[in-house]
Amino acid sequence: MELIALLRGVMPTGKNKIPKMSYLVTILEEIGFQKVRSHIQSGNLIFQTSRSQKETAALIQQTIKAKIGADLSVIIKTVEDCQNAISNNPFNDSYDSTRVHLVFTNDSWEEEAQAKIEGTDFGQEELVVGSDCFYLYLPKGAPKKKLNTNFLEKNLGITATMRKIAVIDKLLKK
Repeated sequence: MELIALLRGVMPTGKNKIPKMSYLVTILEEIGFQKVRSHIQSGNLIFQTSRSQKETAALIQQTIKAKIGADLSVIIKTVEDCQNAISNNPFNDSYDSTRVHLVFTNDSWEEEAQAKIEGTDFGQEELVVGSDCFYLYLPKGAPKKKLNTNFLEKNLGITATMRKIAVIDKLLKK
């Protein structure tokens, strides 16, 4: 099965630095993942495995911690999940596509918490809850971003990671 790993919290320096994505590809191949490819330095991987998504996330997280020292959350999605997320983008051509972000999680959350955030006024920013991800529209003109991964994590009790829609689209084409 072809899966996508999205690493949460990769930083260019410090404790959550991934020295080179090529090294990450190598160590994941060493533990049995096949056809591992990466896209940009911020922790986007596509690969094949017969392991479950839960087992895959745990194995990648443990391997990165042991070999690199970074303690990162790992969000695992199928290629189909990501294709559906792009296909179901609720923001039409009247929106600046460079400002559309997808937020992915492995977790579930309470309906009451979702209703509360959906009822929040985010000003110029927009939130749509999809079946495969959260869709955020974050226009450049918004004075201070209210909508972000930390906000969603805190209010929904989840671990999540955000990517621009173009990054996911390019990752699928790798």
